[in-house]
Amino acid sequence: MTKYQEIYNILRSKIVNKKIKANTYLPSEMELRKEFNASRDTIRKALNLLASNGYIHKEKGKGSLVLDLTTINFPVSGITSYKELVDLHLVNKSKTFVHEFNLIPANEEIQSLLNVTGGNVYKTVRVRTIDGERIIIDTDYLRSDIIKGLEIKHAQNSLYEYIEDELGLTISFARKEITVIPATDEEKELLDMKDYGLLVCVRSWTYLEDATLFQYTVSKHRPDKFRFVDFARCDKAQKM
Repeated sequence: MTKYQEIYNILRSKIVNKKIKANTYLPSEMELRKEFNASRDTIRKALNLLASNGYIHKEKGKGSLVLDLTTINFPVSGITSYKELVDLHLVNKSKTFVHEFNLIPANEEIQSLLNVTGGNVYKTVRVRTIDGERIIIDTDYLRSDIIKGLEIKHAQNSLYEYIEDELGLTISFARKEITVIPATDEEKELLDMKDYGLLVCVRSWTYLEDATLFQYTVSKHRPDKFRFVDFARCDKAQKM
């Protein structure tokens, strides 16, 4: 682990455990350099990582504002499995229930979405709970000619761990679309919707390192529990 990752983990832990309060500012870069005996570049890398993962907001001339973590930060860019997400936020009371697991023929819609002709796909529907509340439905379609030997136990644990650790494949990138949609009657039955009538819907097309599309996912979230974050840089050359 690099020095900036160590600093990031220490500061993240303090924020998550509320040793550093929300809506306060982290010590200045100079103070952090002295505290961790680190260079300015190392401190800035750690702060950038905190910002990109939604723990702080860097305000010019003021410093690094600690954000409220009562909602879970869901990174828009990059590929993060649900298991990695709950580990990142130190969520202890999280469970996954496999509502459906089947090997099915790919219909015309799924063939189009996965850019295949015919064949079978694995379909999994999983309901995620945090602190006893059912707040996410994940529906995945995976090409069975690529993701071979998938079993319900893998869906219960982590699809990506099976794909990378057991099949030896490398997951490279994903294309995502985010919309807000009305919840169906079935979704209201599966989730603890309270008074919410809408869900945040994240559609993802995920690729291996050779640019092979292997997975299409529809992930529907109750809107009060998640904050969707990204880390954007200003390209000055494009603005000129």
